[in-house]
Amino acid sequence: MKPSRLFIITLLAIALSGGLSFAKVSQEEAAKLGAELTPVGAVKAGNADGTIPEWTGGYTGRPPGYVKGKTLVDPFKDDKALFTITAQNYEQYKAKLSEGQIAMFKAYPETFKMNIYPTRRSSSFPEYVYKAVKENAVNGELNLTNFSTKGWTIAVPFPIPQNGTENLMNHLFSYVSPTGCYRAVTKQAIMGKDGEFTLTRISDVINRPFNVEGAPLGDIMILFRQETLAPPRQAGRILIVNDYIDMMNTPRKAWLYNPGQRRVRLAPTVAYDGPGTAADGLRTTDDYTMFNGPPDRYNITLAGKKEIYIPYNCYSLKDPSIKHEDILKPFHLNPDLVRYELHRVWVIEMNLKEGVRHIYKKR
Repeated sequence: MKPSRLFIITLLAIALSGGLSFAKVSQEEAAKLGAELTPVGAVKAGNADGTIPEWTGGYTGRPPGYVKGKTLVDPFKDDKALFTITAQNYEQYKAKLSEGQIAMFKAYPETFKMNIYPTRRSSSFPEYVYKAVKENAVNGELNLTNFSTKGWTIAVPFPIPQNGTENLMNHLFSYVSPTGCYRAVTKQAIMGKDGEFTLTRISDVINRPFNVEGAPLGDIMILFRQETLAPPRQAGRILIVNDYIDMMNTPRKAWLYNPGQRRVRLAPTVAYDGPGTAADGLRTTDDYTMFNGPPDRYNITLAGKKEIYIPYNCYSLKDPSIKHEDILKPFHLNPDLVRYELHRVWVIEMNLKEGVRHIYKKR
């Protein structure tokens, strides 16, 4: 065997055994962050027709009336809707709608609509996040075989993504707070076709230790605690989940406390398409926060960037003066309370692999 041929076969064997690693971009590419790209990788400039403005640092002030610890105040409350998309005119906006939005217009033509507001590029992060993300661009690595990552810190491992899986990892390893921890009391509605619904109150505590300034990249991705607060028949149920950075070699661990039995048990079904907490089978575990957990059951492709009308700056939905009955309508949220803006988004497609199961064949 010729030496050159032996060398090629050896490289192939290494690739097959260790998996293909991608990510690191050149210093020249990374220099675009903070210049033509925002510090986390979005296009900084506005779009050609002026419907998306330039990003100039995001909204970093405090709106009038803001009180620390209280409900957020809408800094854009005086904005007026530019136009409304309905089942009668959605065809002319089809290029900037998602497949799901188009399906909603077809399914509920009498009630579903989208009020389109001026685009406010309000997103911003602390400077230490921007610094880390720029370093991630030239250091972060992803193994496409087992989804392990290395060489990054804080958040957004791949600000200039080369494939769909890197995009998904940016979502999984996103930034939440300088302490890495946040608590949210959320409400979940199980609604019938008649519009009647049962409301569940859930307290979520999420800790991402890698978000903390100066923190090294350890083993933990997320420490998660979820307690059901209402209704009374479900109150006291507690779910504990540990997710790990190396998600395939160290799989998720979960425990469930059942107040009726007063026992803690391992919960092996808290993954993939296992039923979501108190959702009456209407959602899966892995669609919490859009997607969570390992993506190994899917082939992931990158479709590219697209301008789409998405919910953004929806402060009305957090207004404590608005009742749940005003928000929750049969089949969808009250469209008068949802603010849509035009933004550039990355689009990835996930198709179920042959030989594995999941109730979602395509995402």
